[in-house]
Amino acid sequence: MRSLIDIVDFTPTELDELIATACDIMENPAAYAERCRGKKLATLFFEPSTRTRLSFEAAMLELGGSVIGFSEANSSSAAKGESIADTAKTISCYADIIAMRHPKEGAPLVAAMNASVPVINAGDGGHCHPTQTLADLLTIYREKGRLSNLTVGFCGDLKFGRTVHSLIGALSRYDDIKVVLISPEELKLPSYVKKEVLQKNDIPYEQTTDLSSVMPKLDILYMTRVQRERFFNEEDYLRLKDSYILEPRKLQNAKSDLCIMHPLPRVNEISVAVDKDPRACYFKQVLNGKYMRMALILKLLEEATV
Repeated sequence: MRSLIDIVDFTPTELDELIATACDIMENPAAYAERCRGKKLATLFFEPSTRTRLSFEAAMLELGGSVIGFSEANSSSAAKGESIADTAKTISCYADIIAMRHPKEGAPLVAAMNASVPVINAGDGGHCHPTQTLADLLTIYREKGRLSNLTVGFCGDLKFGRTVHSLIGALSRYDDIKVVLISPEELKLPSYVKKEVLQKNDIPYEQTTDLSSVMPKLDILYMTRVQRERFFNEEDYLRLKDSYILEPRKLQNAKSDLCIMHPLPRVNEISVAVDKDPRACYFKQVLNGKYMRMALILKLLEEATV
């Protein structure tokens, strides 16, 4: 039995296989419509979510399975003080696979250590978000036709952005990847990510506060929101929340085939006017996320039955 806690739990070959499965599901949905009949997914969301939770549910339903779970901690026994370990053991009695989002880093790992069914990390605090990364990888592959030989710019909240941390970790295992880190000084990529991922894998990277200066070199621009829920005080959030706002004029010097991505939700860091630009791919990411979660559920359930 396997779980997915961090994107590096899967090898690049396994990631490529998931992408291939997702693409096949897109082309042949009827062939997968009954693959999970009789199986139940439990969505344990201790933190608010729209896309991730609903895409997990849609994924399981489109595979012919069913869904149980909760969408906020107050509606679970966590409100009574139940531990993550006990919750995982309990839910394992009801479901065949678990998707968990939690505000505390490491909570899904604790769940996986105590559950008797596969556990998928659907986001843990500011740590990582591996299934968003799966959606990101499929988007890059479908837009660029490759996952190597790319210059990828990450812009916005790189300190707390778990989607950024996960995607950097995934891309670091592909060939000829260059990373450009664009953020205010206060929201720079954590030093442990730079040391343990970029430097350890000899990934060339640069840091800047100026998006315009690096725009012409980017193949991918990964925008992120400044996350109010990660700040300890409102004053710092208000000071930094509008640090980068992507508008059409800022794309004048960008490559014609630039891929603009965002894990969503956006607040105002991408103008709605950019939505009409053919380079905008963030709503494609949403759909791609459903297909990659379908592929992931199939992989983990089939391995769990061996």
